[in-house]
Parts: sequence; structure tokens; C-alpha cells
Amino acid sequence: MSSESLAMTRRTMGPELAKLAEEHMKHDLQQSDRDALQKAARTVSTHASVGSLLGLALGTFLAFRLRSNRTALFKAFQHAEQPTAVRFASGKETPLPDLRSAMKPSALGDVATYCLLGGGGLFFGGETGLLTGTFRARQQIGADRDGRDRIQRAFRRFQADALRRQAKLLEEEDKGSILGL
Repeated sequence: MSSESLAMTRRTMGPELAKLAEEHMKHDLQQSDRDALQKAARTVSTHASVGSLLGLALGTFLAFRLRSNRTALFKAFQHAEQPTAVRFASGKETPLPDLRSAMKPSALGDVATYCLLGGGGLFFGGETGLLTGTFRARQQIGADRDGRDRIQRAFRRFQADALRRQAKLLEEEDKGSILGL
């Protein structure tokens, strides 16, 4: 599992695109626009981190509840009267196996419960935080209409430059290939 699969630890797309984005930020945007983008980025990061922590806490809490309920169920099963044999209509009697040892909660089951629910909570909370942070950042950027228009224009220019570089790379790869297809 890479560090990119958790919302809390995601980074930029790559050093070359990050450098290109920095150039566009310097030349196409005003200082207030750059500040707005940095504030929006902090908002997304904060929401993703808080969401991840809340999700981890919720997953751990649910794992604790599941484990305690499983233990209580086992104790109730253990103290209840258990049938020892089954008698058929023909009179044949077959003994039943004791299932208590198979139903007893184990340390491995506890570890699996905490890991799966904690990890699921971390993922769910982080992605939810990323979503809410993105919506909030969009509201922050959209508050200043002129700044939003400048940011959109700069982003379109960045996208065009990134696509040009990618097309250039693909053309260079085609020239270097053996088949030349």
C-alpha cells in the first residue's frame, strides 16, 4: 500500500508538474490569489487530518464495542445449557460436539477486528475530510469573484502547458521506439 492511498498523506503529482505550477503561480497570480490558494490548501489538509483522526477514533470505538459484545455473547453461550445429543425419530442418538472452544474469542480475532475497523475508519474519515475540505476551500476561493477568475485562468494555462509537455514526451517516446508506430 502506498502512502498515496490515504488522504492525509497525499502529495503533489510530481516534481516537474509542481515546478510548472509554481511558475504559473508566480507569473499569473497576484499575491492575494496566492494567499487564497495557500489558505484553501491548508483548509483541505486540516479537514483531511481531522477526518482521518476522527475516523480512526470511531473505528477503534466500534472495534471495542464489537469485541465486548462478542465476549458477552460467548459468556452467555458458555453458561447456557447445551444439548449433548440429538435423538432421531428412529431412536438413534448422535452426540453433539462441544462448540465452546471454537466460539471462544481469540487474540488474533481481536487484533484483526481492531486493524480492520481502525483502518476502515481511517480511510473513511480521511476521504470524508478531504471531501468536506475541498468544498470549504472552493467556497473560500469563490468568495472573491475577480480572484477566482484569475485563479481559473491561471489553472487553464497550467493545464495547457502540462498537456503540451506530456504531448512532447509522448512524441519523443514515439521517435525513440523501435517500431516507430
